[in-house]
This record gives sequence, structure tokens and C-alpha cells, in this order.
Amino acid sequence: MASLYLLRHGKSDWGRPLSDHDRPLRPRGVRAAQQVGELLTARDEVPELILSSSAVRARRTAELAIEAGGWDVRMHSDRGLYLCSVEDLLSVVAGAAPGYERVLVAGHEPTTSGVIEVLCGARCVVPTGALARIDLASWTELENGGELRWLLPPRVLAALR
Repeated sequence: MASLYLLRHGKSDWGRPLSDHDRPLRPRGVRAAQQVGELLTARDEVPELILSSSAVRARRTAELAIEAGGWDVRMHSDRGLYLCSVEDLLSVVAGAAPGYERVLVAGHEPTTSGVIEVLCGARCVVPTGALARIDLASWTELENGGELRWLLPPRVLAALR
């Protein structure tokens, strides 16, 4: 059994003239990221590997979750996960995940929703700061799909901590 956690970056700050790649998080995005770390630690579901888009807001979301959860985990930031296709994200996961039970990907829309649809057949729009868990038979058989266990928006994350 393998669990793929999909974390859409927290709410970003549009208040400064920065490139899309360089936008930071708003305070609301910081809180949501911290809630993810606290929740996964409380549930004893700490990721063993984190793959993050290289965008500042996604990378910082992952870093804040790590800090808040007190995780000792390897994080790999990949420019290829910034504005990538569903197929590209699944390819990165398939290449990096074998040997791990729990992998978290910090990324963007519409790719995050697209992965849920491709793997689970569930159509949704993942809000900023939301966390989803998909259970898979194995990392090497992603084409067989998985089961969406949950999709938690930040308000629910806050209530579960």
C-alpha cells in the first residue's frame, strides 16, 4: 500500500509586482500549511518524501508543514512540477516514490485536481491550502488508479487539529 498526499500551495500574495513563480504566501496560506503539518503528525501519517514545485508559494507551503509537524523528511524541489501536466507529475512521482510508503506533493491547480480525477475518477477543484490523500496499490502501477480517502480544505484542517 502506498499513500500519495496532494497539497495545493497555500493562499498566495498578489500584492507585490512579482512573477507568478516568485509569489509568496499570505498569512492565511502560512496558517493552512502549518495546519497540514500538525494534522499529519497527529494522525501519525508523516510523509517520508516530499516533492515540491519550485514556485516560492509551493516550496514555502511544504517547508512550513515540515516545520509545524516536526518532520525529519527529505524534500526535493523540482522546477518540472511548476505548471506541469498530470502525466508529468505522475511520472515524477513514479520515479521518486518507490521505497516510500507515504509521499507528499506540494503543487498547483489544475494539476492537483487533475491527478485526483485521473487516479480516482473524482472531479473536483482543490482549494488553496487543501490536502488530499489517495491510497494506491503501488507506485509502479499508477495507471491502475487509487482510492481518494479524503480531501480536506483549510477550514476542515483547522477543525481537526
